[in-house]
Amino acid sequence: RMDQALLLVRNELPAPGLNLAARSGSCHQCLYQFLAFVPPSNESLRKPGTASVMVDTQHPLTLLLNSSVGDRDLCKIQYHFGEFGNYSLVVKTLSTSTQSVSCDLIINEGPINSYLPILFAFLVYMGILATLIAGRLLMKIDPVRNWVYKKLNPRATDRMINSELGSPNTTDSINCDPTPHPWSTASRRRLHSLDTFRGLSLVIMVFVNYGGGKYWFFKHESWNGLTVADLVFPWFVFIMGTSIALALGSMLRWGSSKWKVLRKILWRTFVLILLGVIVVNPNYCLGPLSWDNLRIPGVLQRLGFTYLVVAALELLFTRADSGTWEGRFPALQDILPYWPQWIFILVLEAIWLCLTFLLPVPDCPRGYIGPGGIGDFGKYPNCTGGAAGYIDRLLLGEKHLYQHPSSGVTYQTTMPYDPEGILGTINSIVMAFLGLQAGKITLFYKDQHKQIMSRFVIWGIVMGIISAILTKCSKEEGFIPINKNLWSISYVTTTSCFAFILLLLIYYLVDVKKWWSGAPFLYPGMNSILVYIGHQVFANYFPFKWKMQDSQSHAEHLTQNLTATTLWVVISYILYRRRIFWKI
Repeated sequence: RMDQALLLVRNELPAPGLNLAARSGSCHQCLYQFLAFVPPSNESLRKPGTASVMVDTQHPLTLLLNSSVGDRDLCKIQYHFGEFGNYSLVVKTLSTSTQSVSCDLIINEGPINSYLPILFAFLVYMGILATLIAGRLLMKIDPVRNWVYKKLNPRATDRMINSELGSPNTTDSINCDPTPHPWSTASRRRLHSLDTFRGLSLVIMVFVNYGGGKYWFFKHESWNGLTVADLVFPWFVFIMGTSIALALGSMLRWGSSKWKVLRKILWRTFVLILLGVIVVNPNYCLGPLSWDNLRIPGVLQRLGFTYLVVAALELLFTRADSGTWEGRFPALQDILPYWPQWIFILVLEAIWLCLTFLLPVPDCPRGYIGPGGIGDFGKYPNCTGGAAGYIDRLLLGEKHLYQHPSSGVTYQTTMPYDPEGILGTINSIVMAFLGLQAGKITLFYKDQHKQIMSRFVIWGIVMGIISAILTKCSKEEGFIPINKNLWSISYVTTTSCFAFILLLLIYYLVDVKKWWSGAPFLYPGMNSILVYIGHQVFANYFPFKWKMQDSQSHAEHLTQNLTATTLWVVISYILYRRRIFWKI
């Protein structure tokens, strides 16, 4: 099967036989898992005992062979098997006097390179990009552009010629109006880098939700650590916070009262949560939706509640004008006037730390933040997520949580655990608040590109330093490891560090130098809610999904997932061209 290899164990030792166990390199402090019993050799027939097993190829494995009687370890081998490879493990006695045993791993048939489809897909998309760039350059040549326009739309070309000769038309009379329309001004001033950032996050999110070609690094990390899939949701939360700063400031400058804006915030929160609970609910796979198995937490629910808190916090302290702050430290004008917001966020983070590390959890050690299951040598099998999991099970009930957490496969956890649970929402608010800070920077230093970019760099460095301290630059050994399931504070600081740096690069390319229009990510970024809900609702419909010829092929999965993701980009482009935007 995909992500597996065949291992044939040949036992040339006499009775009593061997036990073969394995431990994945991605499973921290895990118990060895029994794979097979290898019978002893038949000395009379001179025939070795054999057993064949399937082994995982996604991560390095540690194989352990011991005697079935007495539990004596004979050999331990660390190896990273290749997909669809065929291997033999030969166990034999080197010396009868010393009873020393050798374990030799032999490659019978070499594995395939399962990453070639990624390279091929990259080359295809680069080819499409090169073609589009070449076409764009050709269209700048007047004879070519005129010929194309005439072939595609000869009537429009005639109207353009008549207009150039001085023939009046309705469009000219409208455009001659010396008073600029408010929406036109707003459109010109819109920061396309924000839509591009949002669209990039959304496109990656759609791709990984569709399966990411079934590659492990396009899936969520089983517990501690970070993969590509773990980046996109916090980035989306981050840019939502940035948009809050710009949107609220704009509405207040246009004369909307704070009560009117608050009603809009409440309505948007209600709609997001409602869509998350009723429309985008993974428990539909269990049958018709019912209260007995309704998943209450979720992505849109997390977004809705985070939006409510951060938007209300900003509305409370924002000013209609974003002029220069006349204080003792003008360089901190985007921070000091909002010190009550920072105190509120620090109090929230103190609450998260206290609940996570001080709350007593039945049958679990205080401050436990591990995966449970076979992790931590199987000492706490029912303690998945520690306080975070306990609070969700206590307040929401086990049946109303996500039933298949990412820790289930590697750590063999049996407890339901929801990565969008109650306690983690605190740190998603912190993430959105950091995005809000990015929005304030763009407001306070409008058109001062060097100031904006330098502050993005500073914030990125600060977040990176905090992450390094919290994690000790280690996946497992830090004070607070990076963990998407828990939405740990180190996870927030790490992903926000990347977010500030990525936003800096996009801002420089799109809004400062204007070397890049933001396409194609700009289009889904301007219709993010529609694309997100649409890709969830139509996930199992053609042409987003079809029956595969070989379901055990990364290439077919990657083709299907990239096709589906590309279709949503095309759909968002068509909607963009028709000026159709779904806003809540």
